[in-house]
Amino acid sequence: MGVAYEVMGVVNVTPDSFSDGGLYLDADAAIAHGRELARDGASILDVGGESTRPGAEPVPAGEEIARVVPVVEGLAGGEARLSIDTSKLEVAEAAVAAGATIVNDVAAFRFAPELAGLVASTGTTCCLMHMLGEPRTMQKDPRYGDVVSEVKAFLEERLAFAVGEGVAEEKVWLDPGIGFGKTVEHNVELLRRLDEICAIGRPVVVGTSRKSFLGRLTGRDESDRLAGTIATNVMALERGATVFRVHDVRDVADALAVTAATVGL
Repeated sequence: MGVAYEVMGVVNVTPDSFSDGGLYLDADAAIAHGRELARDGASILDVGGESTRPGAEPVPAGEEIARVVPVVEGLAGGEARLSIDTSKLEVAEAAVAAGATIVNDVAAFRFAPELAGLVASTGTTCCLMHMLGEPRTMQKDPRYGDVVSEVKAFLEERLAFAVGEGVAEEKVWLDPGIGFGKTVEHNVELLRRLDEICAIGRPVVVGTSRKSFLGRLTGRDESDRLAGTIATNVMALERGATVFRVHDVRDVADALAVTAATVGL
């Protein structure tokens, strides 16, 4: 039985991320946290230096590089593969040079189309995510006719763009962008019909960890949404997702292991 799924641990090197902003802004603290997440079961560590929470302000590329590169360098060579969470070419270039092998772009190469060329030339993996607009505006009255069909069409188009720019199709992951320009109802519908996104045929990444829609459904704040996070990841695994981006690696990894054994993955 091969590896059916992977857990991606979140390493936010930011002062303003919605859940853990400021906790790991110091590089040494972020490196220690990343190593702990790897011990807890993360096979991928996603390092980010710019918050993408709703309303977040952009960070200059130089500042983002200064935040993430020391952390990538400090984590390079460990058991976990490293992902750089960025939409900027300069940041991705610096992080890949420092040891990252995955580029996780919430803008799916829309903000910096030349990122596709970097991914193609370096042979890195990329994750392309759906987002309505950009972080500062994405939660201002998001509307869809059929959210699943529209997100699927967007991801198919971005996959075709990447391949057209020379990225090997097997190097592309897709993310429906839970919480990125979606209402609670949109997020729930995407999870309910996630198999339709998985039918595109590429690995699907799901990031529900601690997000506000879980708080809307349960009344819990950011520090108390583990149960909701576990529930959504278990459902996503059953529906075909294969990469799970989370803050609470140990608990989610345990839940996924039990689920995988039960459903025969």
